[in-house]
Amino acid sequence: MQRYKGTIEYDGSGFSGYQIQPKGRTVQEEIEKVLKKMHKGRHVPVTASGRTDAGVHARGQVIHFDSGLSLPSERWVKALNSLLPDDISLLNVEAAAPEFHARYDAVGKTYKYFLYNREARDPFKRHYYAHVRGKLDIGRMRKAAQFLAGTHDFTSFCSAKTEMTNKVRTISRLEIDDRHPELVFTFTGNGFLYNMVRIMVGTLLEVGTGKLDPQDIPDILAAKDRRLAGKTAPAQGLYLWEVYYEKLPE
Repeated sequence: MQRYKGTIEYDGSGFSGYQIQPKGRTVQEEIEKVLKKMHKGRHVPVTASGRTDAGVHARGQVIHFDSGLSLPSERWVKALNSLLPDDISLLNVEAAAPEFHARYDAVGKTYKYFLYNREARDPFKRHYYAHVRGKLDIGRMRKAAQFLAGTHDFTSFCSAKTEMTNKVRTISRLEIDDRHPELVFTFTGNGFLYNMVRIMVGTLLEVGTGKLDPQDIPDILAAKDRRLAGKTAPAQGLYLWEVYYEKLPE
Protein backbone atom coordinates (compact mmCIF):
# COMPACT_ATOMS: atom_id res chain seq x y z
CA MET A 1 0.00 0.00 0.00
CA GLN A 2 1.44 3.36 -1.07
CA ARG A 3 0.55 6.75 0.40
CA TYR A 4 0.02 9.51 -2.15
CA LYS A 5 0.07 13.26 -1.71
CA GLY A 6 -1.97 15.36 -4.13
CA THR A 7 -2.85 19.00 -4.75
CA ILE A 8 -6.35 19.91 -5.88
CA GLU A 9 -8.20 23.07 -6.76
CA TYR A 10 -11.95 23.55 -6.78
CA ASP A 11 -14.70 26.03 -7.34
CA GLY A 12 -16.57 25.96 -4.05
CA SER A 13 -19.76 27.52 -5.45
CA GLY A 14 -21.54 24.21 -5.94
CA PHE A 15 -20.41 22.52 -2.72
CA SER A 16 -21.62 22.43 0.86
CA GLY A 17 -17.97 22.51 1.88
CA TYR A 18 -15.00 20.19 1.59
CA GLN A 19 -15.82 17.59 4.23
CA ILE A 20 -18.43 14.84 3.78
CA GLN A 21 -21.66 15.58 5.64
CA PRO A 22 -25.15 14.04 5.84
CA LYS A 23 -26.70 16.50 3.40
CA GLY A 24 -25.23 18.41 0.49
CA ARG A 25 -22.61 17.80 -2.16
CA THR A 26 -18.99 17.95 -0.93
CA VAL A 27 -15.52 17.95 -2.47
CA GLN A 28 -14.34 14.98 -0.41
CA GLU A 29 -17.35 12.94 -1.47
CA GLU A 30 -16.70 13.58 -5.17
CA ILE A 31 -13.03 12.59 -4.92
CA GLU A 32 -13.78 9.46 -2.92
CA LYS A 33 -16.45 8.42 -5.44
CA VAL A 34 -13.86 8.56 -8.22
CA LEU A 35 -11.26 6.65 -6.19
CA LYS A 36 -13.87 4.01 -5.32
CA LYS A 37 -14.56 3.52 -9.02
CA MET A 38 -10.85 3.24 -9.78
CA HIS A 39 -10.44 0.68 -6.96
CA LYS A 40 -13.37 -1.48 -8.15
CA GLY A 41 -15.75 -0.63 -5.32
CA ARG A 42 -13.30 -0.38 -2.44
CA HIS A 43 -13.65 2.78 -0.36
CA VAL A 44 -10.48 4.90 -0.30
CA PRO A 45 -10.57 7.59 2.41
CA VAL A 46 -9.14 11.00 1.49
CA THR A 47 -7.66 13.36 4.09
CA ALA A 48 -7.18 17.07 3.39
CA SER A 49 -5.02 19.76 5.00
CA GLY A 50 -8.23 21.23 6.41
CA ARG A 51 -11.90 21.71 5.68
CA THR A 52 -13.36 24.63 3.75
CA ASP A 53 -16.90 25.94 4.19
CA ALA A 54 -19.71 26.09 1.65
CA GLY A 55 -18.85 28.51 -1.14
CA VAL A 56 -15.14 28.72 -0.27
CA HIS A 57 -12.68 27.93 -3.06
CA ALA A 58 -9.22 26.35 -3.18
CA ARG A 59 -6.24 26.81 -5.47
CA GLY A 60 -3.86 24.66 -3.45
CA GLN A 61 -5.71 22.24 -1.19
CA VAL A 62 -3.49 19.26 -0.28
CA ILE A 63 -4.83 15.73 0.22
CA HIS A 64 -3.46 12.29 0.94
CA PHE A 65 -4.79 8.78 0.36
CA ASP A 66 -3.50 5.21 0.37
CA SER A 67 -3.70 2.92 -2.64
CA GLY A 68 -2.52 -0.46 -3.81
CA LEU A 69 -2.52 0.78 -7.39
CA SER A 70 0.93 1.41 -8.77
CA LEU A 71 0.54 4.31 -11.20
CA PRO A 72 3.00 7.02 -12.22
CA SER A 73 2.05 10.58 -11.25
CA GLU A 74 0.91 11.62 -14.70
CA ARG A 75 -1.47 8.67 -14.96
CA TRP A 76 -3.04 9.45 -11.58
CA VAL A 77 -3.65 13.01 -12.74
CA LYS A 78 -5.07 11.96 -16.09
CA ALA A 79 -7.27 9.21 -14.64
CA LEU A 80 -8.78 11.26 -11.83
CA ASN A 81 -9.34 14.37 -13.93
CA SER A 82 -11.15 12.31 -16.56
CA LEU A 83 -13.65 11.18 -13.90
CA LEU A 84 -13.88 14.19 -11.56
CA PRO A 85 -16.61 16.81 -12.10
CA ASP A 86 -15.68 20.03 -13.88
CA ASP A 87 -15.50 22.06 -10.65
CA ILE A 88 -12.62 19.97 -9.21
CA SER A 89 -9.18 19.56 -10.75
CA LEU A 90 -6.25 17.44 -9.60
CA LEU A 91 -3.04 19.40 -10.21
CA ASN A 92 -0.45 16.82 -9.19
CA VAL A 93 0.13 13.57 -7.32
CA GLU A 94 3.32 12.15 -5.86
CA ALA A 95 4.30 9.18 -3.74
CA ALA A 96 4.70 10.18 -0.10
CA ALA A 97 6.22 8.63 2.99
CA PRO A 98 3.88 6.24 4.83
CA GLU A 99 3.67 8.61 7.79
CA PHE A 100 2.90 11.75 5.75
CA HIS A 101 -0.31 13.46 6.89
CA ALA A 102 -1.88 16.25 4.85
CA ARG A 103 -3.31 17.96 7.93
CA TYR A 104 -0.94 17.31 10.81
CA ASP A 105 2.29 17.80 8.84
CA ALA A 106 1.29 21.23 7.53
CA VAL A 107 3.35 24.06 9.02
CA GLY A 108 1.25 26.87 7.60
CA LYS A 109 -1.08 28.14 4.90
CA THR A 110 -1.81 31.11 2.70
CA TYR A 111 -5.36 32.31 2.14
CA LYS A 112 -6.41 35.02 -0.26
CA TYR A 113 -9.61 37.00 -0.11
CA PHE A 114 -10.97 38.79 -3.19
CA LEU A 115 -13.53 41.59 -3.24
CA TYR A 116 -14.63 44.37 -5.55
CA ASN A 117 -15.64 47.79 -4.35
CA ARG A 118 -18.23 49.59 -6.46
CA GLU A 119 -21.88 50.51 -6.20
CA ALA A 120 -23.25 48.14 -8.85
CA ARG A 121 -22.88 44.42 -8.38
CA ASP A 122 -21.02 42.43 -11.03
CA PRO A 123 -22.99 39.32 -12.05
CA PHE A 124 -19.82 37.70 -13.41
CA LYS A 125 -18.03 37.92 -10.06
CA ARG A 126 -20.87 36.90 -7.76
CA HIS A 127 -19.47 33.43 -7.00
CA TYR A 128 -15.79 34.42 -6.76
CA TYR A 129 -15.61 37.88 -5.15
CA ALA A 130 -17.34 39.59 -2.27
CA HIS A 131 -19.14 42.81 -3.21
CA VAL A 132 -18.72 45.92 -1.06
CA ARG A 133 -20.47 49.22 -1.75
CA GLY A 134 -19.29 52.61 -0.54
CA LYS A 135 -15.86 54.20 -0.32
CA LEU A 136 -13.14 52.32 1.55
CA ASP A 137 -10.15 53.99 3.18
CA ILE A 138 -7.36 51.58 2.23
CA GLY A 139 -4.77 53.47 4.27
CA ARG A 140 -6.76 52.98 7.47
CA MET A 141 -7.25 49.31 6.65
CA ARG A 142 -3.52 48.79 6.18
CA LYS A 143 -2.80 50.45 9.53
CA ALA A 144 -5.30 48.13 11.20
CA ALA A 145 -3.79 45.11 9.44
CA GLN A 146 -0.42 45.84 11.09
CA PHE A 147 -1.98 45.15 14.48
CA LEU A 148 -3.27 41.75 13.32
CA ALA A 149 0.15 40.62 12.06
CA GLY A 150 2.31 38.73 14.54
CA THR A 151 1.47 36.28 17.32
CA HIS A 152 -1.84 36.81 19.12
CA ASP A 153 -4.72 35.03 20.77
CA PHE A 154 -7.36 35.28 18.02
CA THR A 155 -10.39 34.38 20.15
CA SER A 156 -12.11 37.60 19.03
CA PHE A 157 -11.52 36.65 15.40
CA CYS A 158 -12.93 33.15 15.24
CA SER A 159 -16.37 31.60 15.25
CA ALA A 160 -17.96 30.50 18.50
CA LYS A 161 -18.09 27.05 16.85
CA THR A 162 -14.29 26.80 16.90
CA GLU A 163 -13.30 23.51 18.53
CA MET A 164 -9.67 24.46 19.23
CA THR A 165 -8.92 25.44 22.83
CA ASN A 166 -5.57 27.06 21.99
CA LYS A 167 -6.41 30.10 19.87
CA VAL A 168 -2.91 31.56 19.63
CA ARG A 169 -1.75 31.84 16.03
CA THR A 170 1.01 33.69 14.16
CA ILE A 171 0.24 35.76 11.05
CA SER A 172 3.55 36.25 9.26
CA ARG A 173 2.16 38.05 6.22
CA LEU A 174 -0.90 40.27 5.89
CA GLU A 175 -1.09 42.37 2.74
CA ILE A 176 -3.84 44.37 1.07
CA ASP A 177 -3.33 44.80 -2.67
CA ASP A 178 -5.41 47.68 -4.06
CA ARG A 179 -6.35 46.96 -7.69
CA HIS A 180 -9.29 49.33 -7.69
CA PRO A 181 -12.11 48.45 -7.88
CA GLU A 182 -10.72 45.10 -6.74
CA LEU A 183 -8.98 44.38 -3.43
CA VAL A 184 -6.94 41.27 -2.68
CA PHE A 185 -6.09 40.36 0.92
CA THR A 186 -3.25 37.86 1.51
CA PHE A 187 -2.89 36.08 4.84
CA THR A 188 -0.02 33.69 5.58
CA GLY A 189 0.26 32.06 8.98
CA ASN A 190 1.10 28.94 10.93
CA GLY A 191 -2.57 28.12 11.35
CA PHE A 192 -6.07 29.56 11.09
CA LEU A 193 -9.13 29.13 13.27
CA TYR A 194 -12.69 28.57 12.05
CA ASN A 195 -13.83 31.65 10.08
CA MET A 196 -10.70 33.54 11.20
CA VAL A 197 -9.77 34.98 7.80
CA ARG A 198 -13.34 36.00 6.99
CA ILE A 199 -13.74 37.72 10.37
CA MET A 200 -10.42 39.56 9.95
CA VAL A 201 -11.55 40.75 6.51
CA GLY A 202 -14.93 41.80 7.87
CA THR A 203 -13.23 43.75 10.66
CA LEU A 204 -10.82 45.47 8.27
CA LEU A 205 -13.77 46.48 6.10
CA GLU A 206 -15.41 48.11 9.12
CA VAL A 207 -12.19 50.06 9.63
CA GLY A 208 -12.27 51.03 5.95
CA THR A 209 -15.81 52.39 6.26
CA GLY A 210 -15.10 54.27 9.50
CA LYS A 211 -17.13 52.05 11.84
CA LEU A 212 -13.95 51.05 13.65
CA ASP A 213 -10.62 52.80 14.17
CA PRO A 214 -7.28 51.09 13.43
CA GLN A 215 -6.34 51.63 17.08
CA ASP A 216 -9.35 49.53 18.13
CA ILE A 217 -7.70 46.32 16.90
CA PRO A 218 -5.34 45.78 19.90
CA ASP A 219 -8.28 46.24 22.28
CA ILE A 220 -10.41 43.77 20.29
CA LEU A 221 -7.60 41.21 20.39
CA ALA A 222 -7.07 41.69 24.12
CA ALA A 223 -10.78 41.37 24.93
CA LYS A 224 -11.04 37.82 23.50
CA ASP A 225 -14.66 38.55 22.64
CA ARG A 226 -16.05 37.68 19.20
CA ARG A 227 -18.81 40.28 19.59
CA LEU A 228 -16.31 43.14 19.35
CA ALA A 229 -14.88 42.20 15.95
CA GLY A 230 -16.55 42.86 12.60
CA LYS A 231 -19.01 40.75 10.69
CA THR A 232 -17.91 37.54 8.98
CA ALA A 233 -17.15 38.40 5.34
CA PRO A 234 -18.97 36.34 2.66
CA ALA A 235 -17.63 32.88 1.79
CA GLN A 236 -17.29 33.35 -1.96
CA GLY A 237 -14.33 35.75 -1.67
CA LEU A 238 -12.13 33.25 0.19
CA TYR A 239 -9.56 30.94 -1.40
CA LEU A 240 -7.24 28.42 0.25
CA TRP A 241 -4.21 29.37 -1.81
CA GLU A 242 -1.27 27.25 -0.64
CA VAL A 243 -0.31 24.79 2.09
CA TYR A 244 3.28 24.56 3.36
CA TYR A 245 5.07 21.49 4.67
CA GLU A 246 8.74 22.49 4.87
CA LYS A 247 8.67 26.07 6.12
CA LEU A 248 6.68 29.25 5.68
CA PRO A 249 7.84 31.61 2.91
CA GLU A 250 10.10 34.47 3.98
